[in-house]
Amino acid sequence: MLTIAYIGGGKSANRYHLPFSLKNENIRVKSIYSPVEDTVWAKIPGVAYTNNVEDIWNDEEIQLVVVCTPSDFHYHYGKEALEHGKNALVEKPFTNTSAEAKELFALAKEKNLFIQCYQNRRFDSDFLTVQKVIESGMLGDIIEVEMHYDYFRPEVPESITSFSKVNSYLYGHGCHTLDQVLSYFGNPDWITYDVRQLLGPGRFNDYFDLDLFYGPKKVSVKSSYFRLKERPSFVVTGKKGVFVKQTKDRQEEHLKMFHMPTNADFGIDLPEHYGVLTYMDDAGRYHEEKVISEVGDYGRVYAGVYESIVNGKEKIVKDEETIRQIEILEEGISTIKE
Repeated sequence: MLTIAYIGGGKSANRYHLPFSLKNENIRVKSIYSPVEDTVWAKIPGVAYTNNVEDIWNDEEIQLVVVCTPSDFHYHYGKEALEHGKNALVEKPFTNTSAEAKELFALAKEKNLFIQCYQNRRFDSDFLTVQKVIESGMLGDIIEVEMHYDYFRPEVPESITSFSKVNSYLYGHGCHTLDQVLSYFGNPDWITYDVRQLLGPGRFNDYFDLDLFYGPKKVSVKSSYFRLKERPSFVVTGKKGVFVKQTKDRQEEHLKMFHMPTNADFGIDLPEHYGVLTYMDDAGRYHEEKVISEVGDYGRVYAGVYESIVNGKEKIVKDEETIRQIEILEEGISTIKE
């Protein structure tokens, strides 16, 4: 049994973590620390709630601390956990700078402890389905992959009148899609950046378009707050055809409706959500068919963390992947006018 505690008891912990850690029979959630009492989320029976972080640090039973605070506090609490002899799982973006990330990984190695970024989007249904299609060989050699993460929420950038690097759209959402790219395609040969403030200089960064090149192959990560009609979640183009996955993974959609992972249909795509594979076979015949979506599961992060801490298995999110991702965020946001 892996005994864990949470630093932060708000939306991040309650929506994106606890439904999965509580479901894992190998994990015991013992404590949740928050400096103020949260009145939005119902208290979990059997879990101790505290406003004194020392209760977490001084509890010898707690083996893993999960940091679910705003990103400005990730480095602070990640380091404090390690200094108190606790393993740590830290929400994304892992830290504000690559230098901070390197420091935390070095400290964990020095103390023989585990620390990892919580990259749950590796286990999105749409991303897993794209991998299945690519590996089927139906598309032939892959030429281009387009990944979109769009909203129509103009009220968000319009309400923010100053620029912040770490509270930018690139940091807040690029940390999802960039990790997917790095985890599957590896470190790119080079990158081009188009990071904008659609409302003008000095305003919130509300748009980005990054092109990552792997030899002749290009993987694009694109996001905007001003897309009334969302672009497809994924478009994968190969020499023999194309795969289009219009809709995103549904786990977040279900979590927002409090339709929990304990339900058999949690996060499962219906036929209307399936992507469409169009290709020419070796005989020159045209094919168009729906592809049944893979099942996404954010709980696989917790399963991996358990295996690493308890059984010494390799981390599912490598240190170098986390560092490279933050370097890309730093490089991208540095191109913007403050």
